[in-house]
Amino acid sequence: MTQPLLSIKNLTIDYIGENTDFRAVDNVSFDVAAGEIFGLAGESGCGKSTIAFAISRLHKPPALIRSGQILLEGRDVLDLDIQALRSFRWREVAMVFQSAMNSLNPVLRVEAQFYDVLRTHQGMNRKQARERTAEMLRLVDIQPDRMSDYPHQFSGGMRQRIVIAICLALNPKIVVMDEPTTALDVVVQREILQRVNELRKKLGFSVLFITHDLGLMVQVCDRIGIMLEGKLVEQNTAQEIYASPQHDYTKKLWASFPSLHGSKTAEAFAS
Repeated sequence: MTQPLLSIKNLTIDYIGENTDFRAVDNVSFDVAAGEIFGLAGESGCGKSTIAFAISRLHKPPALIRSGQILLEGRDVLDLDIQALRSFRWREVAMVFQSAMNSLNPVLRVEAQFYDVLRTHQGMNRKQARERTAEMLRLVDIQPDRMSDYPHQFSGGMRQRIVIAICLALNPKIVVMDEPTTALDVVVQREILQRVNELRKKLGFSVLFITHDLGLMVQVCDRIGIMLEGKLVEQNTAQEIYASPQHDYTKKLWASFPSLHGSKTAEAFAS
């Protein structure tokens, strides 16, 4: 079998407390293939974002990775020293954070925020960075002449696309998207995810897509894992998760969606 791009093996993560520890991720294993969109779904607090942060080793105390492996093309991220980790972030794994629109610095022009990434990781001068910024903005359907604008001059959806463009500027192998469409309306959500999918096909990167919205996930993912209380309780193709869920929790997630069909009832109008 072809080696997966990303392989999470028996990952266990605790948050250390004064009197007791809280197990946020409990012996979780899954793979993400090259060019694949893999989704992690589950309720808030189930451990999805904790896994996302672990992939780039962005945790700070009291989080502690107890055991397991995080392999990118066979190399264990947990063994990287500080210098190797600095090179690894953004170049190999990029991350779109939850509420990513707020990731942009409000007092810096867009071109300055691209320049910071490109100068730090690729040593580009300002002219080279401007050319790369223009190229990346075109990829996400934003006019390059707007690179001199500030974040507040863009709509929420455009700011989200700018964040995605910055993430893709160094050609990462995988993009981790942690609730990337939070606070966006459903039309803009769809536009953003369609564009990400088009870019994935064009550039060849993989996506780890994290959300609590299972209905949205089924529309964009190749495979999906369902998390509950820190455990990965089910994983399958998106079609099978939708048509034939196996775990009781997955079935309850689907049952929580209101039906668009059927007769009206008195309960529907109860206050």
